[in-house]
Amino acid sequence: MSDSTDILKTADATPDDFAHVRDWVFDLDNTLYPRHTDLFSQIDTRMTAFVGNLLSLDPDAARAKQKDFYRRYGTTLAGLMQEHRIDPDAFLNYVHDIDYSWLAPDPALGETIRDLPGRKFIFTNGDRGHAERAARQLGMAEHFEDIFDIVAAGLVPKPAAETYDKFVGLHKIETGRAVMFEDLARNLEVPKRLGMVTVLVVPRNFEAVLGDVWEHEGRDGAHIDFVTDDLGAFLKRISG
Repeated sequence: MSDSTDILKTADATPDDFAHVRDWVFDLDNTLYPRHTDLFSQIDTRMTAFVGNLLSLDPDAARAKQKDFYRRYGTTLAGLMQEHRIDPDAFLNYVHDIDYSWLAPDPALGETIRDLPGRKFIFTNGDRGHAERAARQLGMAEHFEDIFDIVAAGLVPKPAAETYDKFVGLHKIETGRAVMFEDLARNLEVPKRLGMVTVLVVPRNFEAVLGDVWEHEGRDGAHIDFVTDDLGAFLKRISG
């Protein structure tokens, strides 16, 4: 997607586009906090270390294997469970043992989310403990109805359709009156098919792609309704 298209999709968002929304669904990592905080790099490093220790690989080989799992299965955990039958709790506890002080509290974003009409959810491929710690550090944990994590999803990560179905069924989401915010375009394909409004959250100032290029494939897809590099400003704009 070109920068001009990104900016157009952002500028086109109006309160009327979201007046019908009553369920607000947010991914966590690189969505509720901006990518440039680099919190996820700690998790990424620990996932690579876990893979290296488990499979007796040097750091470069472990990273390549970890990224291969992530791309093919949706998460590193899913790949490790499928191919090596690991204990998911051991993995989740290890990779989320990180320093959350990297996240600056964002009370303004928290207040904006609080004031949105209807319910608010966190829907993450991480676990509940990680989401709770991150949301508390950001100063917005109390504004969410619930956290739907990888355990609630039966350890089947987004973008699997069955995972969205579990979330929708559990919380009785009327998808035609819901919106989902995500930093990975592929994770918005199913929500769009279900009738949700979709918003892609990208790095600030639409900076050059960070991380693996394939993570950002599909940014120009028809399943992306709006794009923003500033979640707080976007929510203020659409809430009038």
